[in-house]
Amino acid sequence: MQHRMILNETAWFGPGSIAQIVNEVAQRNLKKALLVTDKTLIKAGVIEKVTALLDKHQLPYVIYDEVVPNPTIAVVKNGVEIFKTSQADYLIAIGGGSPQDTAKAIGIIINNPEFSDVRSLEGVANTRYPSVPIIAIPTTAGTAAEVTINYVITDEENRRKFVCVDPHDIPIVAIIDAEMMASMPPSLKAATGIDALTHAIEGYITKAAWELTDALHLKAIQIISRSLRASVAGDKKGVEDMALGQYVAGMGFSNVGLGLVHGMAHPLGAFYNVPHGVANAIILPHVMAWNTDYTGEKYRDIARAMGVSGICGKTLSEARIAAVEAVKKLSDDVGIPTRLRDVGMKEEDIPALAQAALDDVCTGGNPRDATLADITALYRQIY
Repeated sequence: MQHRMILNETAWFGPGSIAQIVNEVAQRNLKKALLVTDKTLIKAGVIEKVTALLDKHQLPYVIYDEVVPNPTIAVVKNGVEIFKTSQADYLIAIGGGSPQDTAKAIGIIINNPEFSDVRSLEGVANTRYPSVPIIAIPTTAGTAAEVTINYVITDEENRRKFVCVDPHDIPIVAIIDAEMMASMPPSLKAATGIDALTHAIEGYITKAAWELTDALHLKAIQIISRSLRASVAGDKKGVEDMALGQYVAGMGFSNVGLGLVHGMAHPLGAFYNVPHGVANAIILPHVMAWNTDYTGEKYRDIARAMGVSGICGKTLSEARIAAVEAVKKLSDDVGIPTRLRDVGMKEEDIPALAQAALDDVCTGGNPRDATLADITALYRQIY
């Protein structure tokens, strides 16, 4: 069996590490940046931390701030045109998963214009050339988009989200600076944090998992479980640890895939614009419970990583229940809703949602194969 690992060329960690932008730009002889972000981060003053640095060192840039949650095909196309007219030669993606995903799509299309329709990027696109250089700066501790080869775009016309998987899209530089995450409200810390936990758990039990990614995912589960409550409460060390934990999870799942939780979460974003982290968080314990008989001893490992006491003395069935309960407890403690109806899901849409989830590229990685009837029943259970 052969396994492939793709990671950033360079990653910087620690408070104040955004200062490394200057050196990275200089040594790569980059000339002008297109900053990809959203209006919320502009208003919050987060972007000023980067633009002040660029201004100080006379590094030219243009800002594209039209990114929306669950970025659309139109957002990507507009970004491509702005990149062209601005005469930029690299991208700086600042934000959560939405700006990161938008920047990846823009960068790929600029160097592979035959994919300018955007829809043709779905799945494993046969792009020929790497994206234009991307420097990725996350402002949330959850998606790990800065280290993955995946991105997700919303097709509003067809009410669906599609996943793109492309080794050519990975940012050349990731800057994991917890100070860029300081403005996250508690609810966003909670949702993105459980999103990161979902990445780690699904990556650990997915069909393609292997020893190296197992090590990454278990460590990520451990870091996230011990840090998320403190992060949501505003603890600085908790935020720093979450920044690391979500990145470690991304190192793993980007290379082995995910599962049914993500497959079911993506349609909720397309249909109702539900934040991706919230959708994952609500669905995670239910799909974990449904998967239990197909995971061997892995739930015992998850429970141990989450700090469940006495796990070694429990039967396999007890250990599996303990893992699911630990996830539920963490979600409850950070204020995650428990039902999909609480975030706007409509019961009459369940058949269409289930079909979209079945067709999602992530679903195939689930340790237990799911039918349309299975997914329909799960949506009804969680509704």
